[in-house]
Amino acid sequence: MTTETVQSKPKQKQKLRTVELVYCGLFATLMMIGANITSFAPFMVIGGVPITLQAFFAILAGLILGSRLGAISVTVYMLIGLAGAPVFARFSGGFSQILSPTFGFIVTFILVAFLVGKMVEKRPTKTMFITAAIIGTLVSYLLGTNWMYAAYMLWFGAPDGFSYSMAWLWMMPPLPKDLILAIFAGIFGYRIQKVLKVGKTR
Repeated sequence: MTTETVQSKPKQKQKLRTVELVYCGLFATLMMIGANITSFAPFMVIGGVPITLQAFFAILAGLILGSRLGAISVTVYMLIGLAGAPVFARFSGGFSQILSPTFGFIVTFILVAFLVGKMVEKRPTKTMFITAAIIGTLVSYLLGTNWMYAAYMLWFGAPDGFSYSMAWLWMMPPLPKDLILAIFAGIFGYRIQKVLKVGKTR
């Protein structure tokens, strides 16, 4: 092995780290954009729950970047919002958002990105990409809705007649949209991941 080859390895590793930072920053930005679709379309708020594209981009982050980088990119997004930047739904932000009934979905997105990333890392087929995206969507709904119900019942102040079944009824209208987007994310993520070959940097 020549001296030139030895010296090129640190440079290559540094280049990969730079690429990883760029990708994480890109998906954190996409999460910010996806969170505020309702700011331009207020009618997309149902039962106090904003219909956003956050789940779509969180799933894409896991599919394209892998479990580690996908989870990091969503975590960066969450931390930016908690630090006070207006990047959450309806341009909200600040540490107080942790008490919001919908904050559980943001936390869940980190797990979702990690989960779908792990699934496609083990079996990087088109079918698995789509399956992982659908499972990620369902996990997001399961954990996020239960967090929302607990928040309303324990500290946020539930509306009159609020119940567990009502919490799920609120989540039913956006579910078909998110399942369709999950399929699209699986197909799109599979194609983009093959082009970028970012999996080699996971």
